[in-house]
Amino acid sequence: MNTLQYRFDGPEEAPVLILGASLGTTWHMWDRQIPELTRQWRVFRFDMPGHGGAPAHPCGSVGELAERLLATLDGLGVQRFGYAGCAFGGAIGAELALRCPERVASLALIAASPRFGTADEFRQRGVIVRSNGLDPIARSAPERWFTPGFAAAQPAITDWAVQMVRTTDPGCYIAACEALAAFDVRAELGRIGVPTLVLVGSEDQVTGQGEARTLVAGIPDSRLAVVPGASHLAPVEQPAAVTDLLVRHFSTAWQETPAAITPPPVKPVLSPPVAPAAPMAAIAAAEQPEAVAGAVRSDPYEAGIKVRREVLGDAHVDRALASADDFSGDFQELITRYAWGEVWNRPGLDRRSRSCVTLTALVAGGHLDELAFHTRAALRNGLTPAEIKEVLLQAAVYCGVPAANSAFKVAQAVIREETTPQE
Repeated sequence: MNTLQYRFDGPEEAPVLILGASLGTTWHMWDRQIPELTRQWRVFRFDMPGHGGAPAHPCGSVGELAERLLATLDGLGVQRFGYAGCAFGGAIGAELALRCPERVASLALIAASPRFGTADEFRQRGVIVRSNGLDPIARSAPERWFTPGFAAAQPAITDWAVQMVRTTDPGCYIAACEALAAFDVRAELGRIGVPTLVLVGSEDQVTGQGEARTLVAGIPDSRLAVVPGASHLAPVEQPAAVTDLLVRHFSTAWQETPAAITPPPVKPVLSPPVAPAAPMAAIAAAEQPEAVAGAVRSDPYEAGIKVRREVLGDAHVDRALASADDFSGDFQELITRYAWGEVWNRPGLDRRSRSCVTLTALVAGGHLDELAFHTRAALRNGLTPAEIKEVLLQAAVYCGVPAANSAFKVAQAVIREETTPQE
């Protein structure tokens, strides 16, 4: 497994405190906390893949990043630690507290949320980066991260923030967006059993006080701290206030005796599900004599709705399901089970390839309405506008120029809408 780029600061004999950075930043976002924190702790900072010059080995989920961090710590002999994470770094901290509570002595979640926005928002950001590079995201970073007064008064820090994003590997940034699109621990907050500080900037418009209060309401041993005059990157904008809160929290809420703690039950999410033992499979076959032994098929609806949402977006699927009635409801179930749960979910082709096939078939059939939302889906599945153009050119040869002419108009409008950065 690929490990993470990291650095230590502070005395070797001190307990380890890990600091996790937000998406698009590097471990340097914590520079102004280091002098004070290293008085008591050995501070471990890490860069996410493709950030700060770290090797560009993308991670497709928050869980995979947590696994890489644990593998890095295992290689260094670090078993128990405190953890403070900002935004994406906070998501990793929550994942660690759920996966290995016996290793986390205390937790701080800064500008964090149990679910960051919507899956559609982050997949849309991935489309923007794939089509335009990271420059649009970089130029808008100061507006998302800092209050207007701070950005105007600190141009050097503002420029530093823009350059951090610009030097991030685009593929790793897109993978991180996909990871955040899938991240949702709202139903699991009650299983976080370590002392937790939830810290939020009073002016944070990205993950604000509403998200912070959801965390506090769900995590049993937690408390809320609001930092006045800070936006999303509170450790950068208000370093003294954040440092003081972290010192007080980790000084007073550090669980020293993990053996005495009885953690809540932990769902085994690190490893893939284990196949049922042979006797259980035999029992299942006996209970369903019409099924071939060992080949009982589960209902593909749940898998289908998941794939359908990932490819077409929550908003599109919600509209389709909301409009279903007694007449069309069965049809919605049919396409969810068969098209999405069976065909789109098969391992033989990746989603990029399936989008190419689908676009061509829709051109051939003249189905322009469906071509529009499948063009949007193709962008989400990783096709670039240039690749979609090549698919339509190929379709012009085999499906006819008039059909391709109409398809180009539809696709061009969708691509322009989807790839234009929001101001």
